[in-house]
Amino acid sequence: VQLQASGGGLVRAGDSLTLSCLASGRTFSGSTMGWFRQAPGKEREFVAATSWFGIKLYSDSVKGRFTISRDNAKNTVYLRMNSLKPEDTAVYYCAERPRYSAPTDQSNDYDYWGQGTLVTVSS
Repeated sequence: VQLQASGGGLVRAGDSLTLSCLASGRTFSGSTMGWFRQAPGKEREFVAATSWFGIKLYSDSVKGRFTISRDNAKNTVYLRMNSLKPEDTAVYYCAERPRYSAPTDQSNDYDYWGQGTLVTVSS
């Protein structure tokens, strides 16, 4: 399984950005996908996750601003980020859990990880 995250960049506070994560190597069918982020000098933290059936989970810090979605025909999961803040600056990683599993906020529950894409939000 390979996960390729993209879409990061430098934006200003208040801007929006959409990250993409393309899954390849095996079928996307049934997968539970998550987004995590790691800011400089900090531990990796959960952002959002979605199950195959559309059950979604968000961290409190992004709830109401970020939206996770998926296009199963394109083997891709997205993270739409609105009202970005400087504290959202981090490397964002997509990750995959076993098929038909519930979305969780624990990184240890995810088996496969992408390489990360950097999001920088200036004030």
